[in-house]
Amino acid sequence: MTGPLVPLRQLVLKVHSRCDLACRHCYVYEHADQSWSSRPRVISDEVVSRAALRLAEHARNHELASVQVILHGGEPLLAGPARLRHVCHALRTALHGVSELDLRIHTNGVQLSERYLDLFAEFGVRVGVSLDGDRAANDRHRLFADGRSSHDKVLKAIGLLNGDRYRHLFAGILCTIDVRNDPAAVYDALAATAAPRIDFLLPHATWDAPPLRPDGASTPYADWLLAVHDRWNAQGRPMPVRLFDSVISTLGGGPGLTESMGLESADVVVIETDGTYEQADSLKTAYDGAPVTGMDVFRHTLDEVARHPGMTARQHGADDLAEQCRTCPVVRSCGGGLFAHRYRGDGTGFANPSVFCADLEELVRGLDARTGAGADRPVDGFDALADGTDDGTALRALARVRQAVTRELLSTLNEEQLSRERELWDPAWELALDLGRSDGTFTQALLSHPYTRTWAARCLDDRALPGDLACLVAAVALPAGLVESVRVPVRSGLVHLPGLGRLRVRTGLTAIDLTYSRFSGPAPDWEPLRSVRAEGMDVVIDDVDPHRDCFGGPVSGRLTDEEAEQWRHVLPQSWASIRKALPGTASAMAQGLRVITPLTGRVDPRAGTPGGGFAALGLHLDCDPVRVARDLVRGFRLGLLDVLLDECDLYDEADARTGRLLADTYARAATDALRHNPESGRRTRAQWQELASAASLTALGRRFVDGMGRSL
Repeated sequence: MTGPLVPLRQLVLKVHSRCDLACRHCYVYEHADQSWSSRPRVISDEVVSRAALRLAEHARNHELASVQVILHGGEPLLAGPARLRHVCHALRTALHGVSELDLRIHTNGVQLSERYLDLFAEFGVRVGVSLDGDRAANDRHRLFADGRSSHDKVLKAIGLLNGDRYRHLFAGILCTIDVRNDPAAVYDALAATAAPRIDFLLPHATWDAPPLRPDGASTPYADWLLAVHDRWNAQGRPMPVRLFDSVISTLGGGPGLTESMGLESADVVVIETDGTYEQADSLKTAYDGAPVTGMDVFRHTLDEVARHPGMTARQHGADDLAEQCRTCPVVRSCGGGLFAHRYRGDGTGFANPSVFCADLEELVRGLDARTGAGADRPVDGFDALADGTDDGTALRALARVRQAVTRELLSTLNEEQLSRERELWDPAWELALDLGRSDGTFTQALLSHPYTRTWAARCLDDRALPGDLACLVAAVALPAGLVESVRVPVRSGLVHLPGLGRLRVRTGLTAIDLTYSRFSGPAPDWEPLRSVRAEGMDVVIDDVDPHRDCFGGPVSGRLTDEEAEQWRHVLPQSWASIRKALPGTASAMAQGLRVITPLTGRVDPRAGTPGGGFAALGLHLDCDPVRVARDLVRGFRLGLLDVLLDECDLYDEADARTGRLLADTYARAATDALRHNPESGRRTRAQWQELASAASLTALGRRFVDGMGRSL
C-alpha cells in the first residue's frame, strides 16, 4: 500500500552502544538481534553532525513545528558529559530557527549526577529513568553484571531529579512489567518517587518467543495492569499513566499516546552509533536484522528512510493489520499492539495479531467498563470530519461502518426471509459465505456496492426481492474469475448486475445460469454502465440499477448516447471547480465517490440526508457546471453524514427540524466556497448558531457542531 510520505517526527539517537547493567529482559543485548556487538561504542563527531543536518533538512522540507530527539543506548550516560555536550550543541544549532527541539535522554540512572544534570539544564534535556518498582521487582532483572542490585543508585538519581534545581527536567519513569511482581507493590513504589509520569511497558515477546504466562493464565498482563489502574484510580490518579491515558483517549475517539497502542502512523527512526538508520528498536526482539534499513546518514535523507517498506507498513492505520485485527471491536484502542510483538517466523512475518492479543482486548474492555470512556465513542477522524480537514481517516472508517451495517442487514435478511425465492437466495448466500472465507476482498466488494444496503432494507420491508442477492454475487464473482456461473433471477426480461449494467434476455424466463462471457464484451443485449473520468475522478453513471431511487427525487431512465455524452462534458468541468475551490473535499471525493445516478430534477435542498451514502450521489444535469459542482459537494457531504448517523447519535431523532438543520448546515459549510456570495456565508453562520443552541443535540452532536463552527 502506498500513500503520502509521513514525516519522521521522532529520532532515537544512540550515543553509546554498551551498558553498565546486565538487565535480563533487555531487547538490545538479550534478544534476537545482536548487531550492537559490531558497532562503535561511542557515536563519532561526524555521525552527530550528519544526523543533526539530516534532521534539520527533514524538518525544514516538511515544515515540522517540532521534532523530538531521544538520546539512547545502551546506556547513554556512558558517553560522558563532554560527548553529550557536543551532541546537544550540534542538535540545538542545526534546529535553531527551523523547528522546536524536544530533547530527551533515557537512562537507567545509575551514573546520573549533578554534573550531568547541570549539562541537561543548560540544553533543556528532559530525563526519563527506568525503574521496575520496589527493590524486589527491580532486582528481578535490573542488576549489574556481577549480580549487584541497582535499586539504591536509581533511587538516588530520582532524588536528584526531584530537587528544586532539576525537577523541571524529570520526564518520568518507564517500568517493564513482570507479572510475577505484585502490581500493588510496584505501583506504590513508583508513586512514592513523585514521578511526573509513569509508563508501563509490556515485556518484548513474539509468537516464536512468547511471554511468560504463569500457571497458563489467559490474560495475566491485562489482569496485572487493571489491578494497577484500580489502585491508581482509587488514589485520585496522582500522575498521568501513559498506557491508561492512551486507551482512555482512543476509547473517546482521541489519538493514541504511545507507539504500542492506537492506530497512529509510525514516525520514529533510530540512528545507531555508526550512523546507520534503523526502524523501531523494539524490532530487535523479532529476528536478527529485523530493524535494518540498509541506509545511513552519510548517503541517505530521512525522506528516503520514511519511504522504506518497513516504515510505510505502519502508516495506514487499521488497513495494515491482520484481518482478525481489522474486524476486532477494540482495534481503535489497541492498534494491533506493538509491531514487533506480531512477529511469527512461519512465513507470515508481522501479518499477525499481537502475541499479547488477549491481554490487550481484556485491558481495553476493562478500562472501558471502569471509565465509560467509550460510551460516546465516535469514528476515527470524527473531529476532522466535522471541520472538513479529514485526510482520509474518517472516510475509511465510515466505509467500514457502512459495510458493517450492510453485513448486519444481510444476516438479518437471511434469518427472517423464510419462503420468498429460497431457491435463489440459499445457493447465493452459501456461495457468498464460501467466497468470503477464501477471499476477503470478495466480501468487501459485496458489501461496498452503494445500493446493497438500500436493496436489503427494502427486502426486509417486502418492497424488494431477496433473490437479487444472486445478481450481486455474480457481479463481484464472475469478473474476478472466482466461479464459472451463478444462477440469477430475470426481472421483466432483464438481469441487473449491480455496478456493471443490465442484460436483456428472452422473455418468459424467470432465472438463468449466468456466465462471464454473456456480458464481458460488446453485445446487442448487454447495456453496460458508462464511465466518466477526469483528473482524480473516476465514476460510473448508473441509470439502470432498480434500487437507485434513494435520493429524494425521481431518477432518469436509461440515458441515450447523446445524453451520456452531455454528462461526460459537464462533469469534468464541475470537478475542476471543486478541485480549485475545495481541494480537501475533492481529495475525499476522489477516494470515496464511485457512482452517480442521473435524476430528472434537482433535489429539494431542504430535504434531509439521502440513503445512498457517500459512494453514490443522485444528480440532475445542469448546463451550469458550477451549479452541478455545488450539487455534487452537497450530495457528498450529506452522504458522509448519512453514514456517520449509522454509527453516532448526534441528536434526538424525534427532533426532525434539528436533523434537517444539521444536514443543511453541514452541506452549506462546504458549498459556500463555490458560491462566491458573502450573503450565503452569513446565512450559513446564522444557521450554525441556531443549530449550536439546539437542545436535542447529544454531547457528541455538540462536539460535531463545534467542529463545523471551526470550518466557518
